[in-house]
Amino acid sequence: MNIGMILDATFPPDPRVENEAISLIAAGHKVFLFCLKYDANQSDEIINGIQVKRFLSNKLEYKLSALAYTIPVYSYLMKMKIVRFLKSTKIDVLHIHDIKIADAVFWANKKRKLPVVLDLHDNLPEVMKLYPHLQKFPGKYIIYPKKWKQKESIFIKKADKVITVSPHFIASLQERIPSENKYVLVPNTIRKAFFEEYLVDNSITEKYKNHFVMLYLGDTHIRRGLQTAIASIPKLKDAIPNIKLVIVGKNTTDTILKLQVADLGIENFVDFEGWQNVNLFQSYIKSSAICISPLHRNLQHDVAYANKIFQYMSFGKPLLVSDATAQKELIEKVNSGLVHQEKNVDDFTNQFLKLYKDENLRKSLGKNGQDFVRNEFSWEQTSKNLVHLYETIGN
Repeated sequence: MNIGMILDATFPPDPRVENEAISLIAAGHKVFLFCLKYDANQSDEIINGIQVKRFLSNKLEYKLSALAYTIPVYSYLMKMKIVRFLKSTKIDVLHIHDIKIADAVFWANKKRKLPVVLDLHDNLPEVMKLYPHLQKFPGKYIIYPKKWKQKESIFIKKADKVITVSPHFIASLQERIPSENKYVLVPNTIRKAFFEEYLVDNSITEKYKNHFVMLYLGDTHIRRGLQTAIASIPKLKDAIPNIKLVIVGKNTTDTILKLQVADLGIENFVDFEGWQNVNLFQSYIKSSAICISPLHRNLQHDVAYANKIFQYMSFGKPLLVSDATAQKELIEKVNSGLVHQEKNVDDFTNQFLKLYKDENLRKSLGKNGQDFVRNEFSWEQTSKNLVHLYETIGN
């Protein structure tokens, strides 16, 4: 089939979109990706077999996207682009990545009535409640997560199939909108290439060779829990003089984290590395001793896995994660790390020290995680549901 993927962002990078497209191409389908560009000179191209079709956008459209379900201007503008995309390609199935652009797709598809797959990367209406710009004027008064939740329900009912990222997410959707065979599980896992085809950056491994590294990879928004890890350092550094918290990622809330580090006087024990090329992730993981995911509990984090935990496990690193439901249950099932109570600095510190003091425990937990990812839970295994979906849709 000719599959039309719809993404309201630039491409690349988006590892989930790329992984799904590559798997579908390998299964014999053609994938045409609608995405945006902000540089008029950027042209369409083929990336790993994906036929990338770029449509010009601008800052105003980007800002209007936050108001997609307050006023329909953004959806109208996107609808016009999607109609052009559909006219230039012979699409058999539409695959929508997340709900922001979903209204526009359904509008554009009114006449064609193509089958639609809705791919929910996140529990977006719940995540939105935590956005800093929704906590203050004017966002607080013009953007309504409740409205987005209502829209999400409408889109789920309209879609032929709905992809979600964890069993917990499916369970939460089944409670709201029961369906016998609409929901399909396609977790955010990593491709084997991540742990089989990579180069080590010696400057990173050299930099940290004499440190006991606590590593965090990914988005650093406050809800990711890094304040808990930072607050543990004053006590941990007394027991582990060469400890180093290495944070690879960034967010607009980083000023809060950096102020916390300064207030605690622990600048020598925390490295803010900022966003780094994904090709360097393996080198950071190899340089680490313990990898963390101290997420705050909320309706998003309780139902979704962070991709970082699979990246950590693939290299045999022991994990310390918060008790956000999905990751807690997975880590306990696999026995690949320890769990701390979210936001509890003392519990985080004690569990970290337990791992530090027992090298055999670290090795054992790391081996369990590595075996799980490499043998059972890589993208090559978990994408089978996606491929099967496209074998049966429309039948």
